[in-house]
Amino acid sequence: MSEKEVKIGLVGFGTIGTGVAKLILEDGDSIAAKTGLRLKLACVVDVDTKSARPVKLSKGILTNDLDKLLKDDSIKIGIELVGGTKAAKQIQLKMLRAGKDVVTANKALLAEHGNELYKAAHENKRCIAFEASCAGGIPIISGLRTGLAANNIMAIYGIVNGTCNYILSNMTSRNEDFAEALKQAQRLGYAEADPTLDINGGDSAHKLAILASIAFGCEIALSDISVEGIEEISKDDIRYGGEMGYVLKLLAIGQKDKGGGISLRVHPSFIAKDNSLARVNGPFNAISIFGSAVGQVMYYGRGAGMMPTASAVVADVIDVALGNSATTFAHLHLKPRSETEKLIEKIGDSISRFYIRVMCKDQPGVLAKMAKVLGDNQISISGTLQHEGVGPDNTIPVVIATHLTRQKNVSAAVKEIKELDVIGGKPVCIRIVDIPEDKD
Repeated sequence: MSEKEVKIGLVGFGTIGTGVAKLILEDGDSIAAKTGLRLKLACVVDVDTKSARPVKLSKGILTNDLDKLLKDDSIKIGIELVGGTKAAKQIQLKMLRAGKDVVTANKALLAEHGNELYKAAHENKRCIAFEASCAGGIPIISGLRTGLAANNIMAIYGIVNGTCNYILSNMTSRNEDFAEALKQAQRLGYAEADPTLDINGGDSAHKLAILASIAFGCEIALSDISVEGIEEISKDDIRYGGEMGYVLKLLAIGQKDKGGGISLRVHPSFIAKDNSLARVNGPFNAISIFGSAVGQVMYYGRGAGMMPTASAVVADVIDVALGNSATTFAHLHLKPRSETEKLIEKIGDSISRFYIRVMCKDQPGVLAKMAKVLGDNQISISGTLQHEGVGPDNTIPVVIATHLTRQKNVSAAVKEIKELDVIGGKPVCIRIVDIPEDKD
């Protein structure tokens, strides 16, 4: 089989960029044998041209001059891996206007400005490929765009942040507190020095915005997504939830009802111990998707890191070079914001079960007072858990699990419970998410 040479320009020679260069240089023969494409790294642009990297480029390839990429008409594909949004957005726009197809792993940029970039790509008759933007090496974007195209996607439940999953896994299996588990994640490289975007749920929200836009065919904005992180999660609540049959995960959830209404949220979630997602531990990611024809499909794998993400980037390069991405992208039709906004469900109207933990003073009538508040807010109790022993300020933990109810009802009830004179400290409220499983 004859080979076709494909020249590539790479912008961003950090961790992921290094991995991309490594794959192209070291696995070029294997890629050529499978695809007939000889990938050639023609230009690498980075502000840092001096630091040593674990991959050696030919002389003259590395530069700090973006124009060397933009003005080289032989380079048809540009990879943007600089991260952030401001500079990256301008780089992608310049590439598109220069006639380059774009490959990116930049989830924040696509979540915040994807609709604008997609429009620019269409106007310039170019495509943007972004498999690496969500869940590292897991082929979730292509799965949604092509593999499940015949389906009406009804729900997405995803563990899409390896940092949070590692932390919660350690808090569960090792009884570590949050700070201890976070430090361990940082020592192993699973968490950044500043982990804010991971632990506050922001990273998961970026990915959900991208996944939901493809799954539901709508222009999704970050403001559509209700976001809660894991910063205030206690190992005690993980343990109490475990006693009730649940495992705690940070989930990115997208649901579409029969009328087309869309619910988008990221939050800590108690899920049944026997659910497939409950068994996803450490830094791994998994996304469970429910389609009208296929039923449940689950994608699992490494959701971050140099080589898993580089794998997705190079896969996109190959797809662009083969012409597949151009066809798929040209047929990317998203319902405009003017139509999408009215479909987004307000978080207060979302329905779930809830875990509520309060520290009650050890005296008669406490449970009756709490039950009255819950009843006044149309909240039904499905189970309770209480331990003997005295905690801070002569209090004991009482855990209540509710039946299905609206978020705004629970929020109002928790606010009232907090004001009761028999309660010590702030009540804890965590959603219980009942994920269906496709079983015979």
